[in-house]
Amino acid sequence: MKKTTSPYITVKNSAIHSQGVFAKKDIPDSTEIIEYVGEKITKRESDIRGEKVLSRSKNDVTRGAVYIFDLNGRHDIDGNVPWNTAGIINHTCDPNCEAVNIDGHIWICAMRDIEKGEELSYNYGYNFDNWQEHPCRCGADYCIGYILAEEHWPELLRELARRKKNKGV
Repeated sequence: MKKTTSPYITVKNSAIHSQGVFAKKDIPDSTEIIEYVGEKITKRESDIRGEKVLSRSKNDVTRGAVYIFDLNGRHDIDGNVPWNTAGIINHTCDPNCEAVNIDGHIWICAMRDIEKGEELSYNYGYNFDNWQEHPCRCGADYCIGYILAEEHWPELLRELARRKKNKGV
């Protein structure tokens, strides 16, 4: 299959991680920038693939990337395919984009105006389970340290404080 593209983006080296997706021109707030595509799989298959990735990442945290998006009650999209350019978009704790399900399609949409040359990013929104296996190196001023949905940040901060206290640090 041919790589997905968009008039708004270009791919180049990223300071966050390897390659990234950058704005080729100014992008207005709420723009549907690029569709996140991949293989449509069942929830059961999604669980199996997710567990495989997590088990591999226990030995190598650089291999902990999960590209699976919830599509509906029965299916997910596994974006770990070579034609999914949106799969190169990096995580950050200070995102300028978000993934939005629009009529059964996952779109990466601008959360604010994005300037030409700016790297596109979104919070991957991982659950609190296995948080230690997904360290974050986004470099944002208030990086939480792990790739985790913002709704779980208070729980993570409590857990980190508890661990620090138990170590006597």
